[in-house]
Amino acid sequence: MRVVVADDAVLLREGLVRLLTENGHEVVAVVGDGPSLVQAVVAHRPDVSIVDVRMPPSHTDEGLRAAVEARQVVPGSPVLVLSQYVEVSYADDLLADRRGGVGYLLKDRVAEITDFLDALARVATGGTVLDPEVIAQLVARRGRGPLDALTPREREVLALMAEGRSNTAIARRLVVTDGAVEKHVKNIFTKLDLPPDEEQHRRVLAVLAYLGA
Repeated sequence: MRVVVADDAVLLREGLVRLLTENGHEVVAVVGDGPSLVQAVVAHRPDVSIVDVRMPPSHTDEGLRAAVEARQVVPGSPVLVLSQYVEVSYADDLLADRRGGVGYLLKDRVAEITDFLDALARVATGGTVLDPEVIAQLVARRGRGPLDALTPREREVLALMAEGRSNTAIARRLVVTDGAVEKHVKNIFTKLDLPPDEEQHRRVLAVLAYLGA
């Protein structure tokens, strides 16, 4: 994959570059502020960008705002936010265009390099990958909404879908069969009024409905 890395913390930034290159990916740009991120996405059209939330000058939410802007300038450009913080407001905006290709992981909760690289690949191919803490804060902010029709087990399956897990991974987590998960997923699509559509990714739409986007 061709990757843009946006983080003002030099040690973390260089660590990410080394990790990516050692695993066969090409880092096409390394930047340390929001405007440079937008410029890099426009110039390089990367397969995915890794973005920290807090960057200069104020170190509040410049990175996340720049990620939203980059996806407006280059529609659907995949972005994986990797941060120590959950910034709910702009996370809403990042998810709002319903295109997928979005991830939001918390740095201190990434336990395995392989899991991080897998999440990055899923975002690059249009998936949505969210840390459970991010999900919890977004749902608390918005309320359940369309989830009222779902059973507790279906909500559990949908929460794991929002984390970017495959049906097989969900089955392992819940200690059920793949067939049982497939049945739950079909029920979720039906209850959220998501009929088969070749032009839309129902799994992404289900996650966005879960988050109230």
